Amino acid sequence: MFIAMNRFQVLRGQEAAFEAVWLSRETHLETVPGFLEFSLLRGPEREDHTLYASHSTWASRAAFEDWTKSEAFRLAHRGAGDNKPLYMGHPQFEGFETLQKVAAATAR
Repeated sequence: MFIAMNRFQVLRGQEAAFEAVWLSRETHLETVPGFLEFSLLRGPEREDHTLYASHSTWASRAAFEDWTKSEAFRLAHRGAGDNKPLYMGHPQFEGFETLQKVAAATAR
């Protein structure tokens, strides 16, 4: 499994606009081979920004890389540059190979 994360430093006062962009966009992920799950996370507030992270889980690094070269990726990121005034700098990408996963026991 592969986890892809982008961290965003959203300027203080721009949180609602950032969230509106993300929560209203079409991700085009549901039909992408190897896609498992996506989450948008809101983190700690700092003096000048609030930290957010996008977190997607993929069957493999190859599935994620294939998505980044796909039409679905281009559609999901169309117009992303229009939102630069919301961020401090560029989003920071981090990719992780899953070594262990522990899940809660299912209820009986």
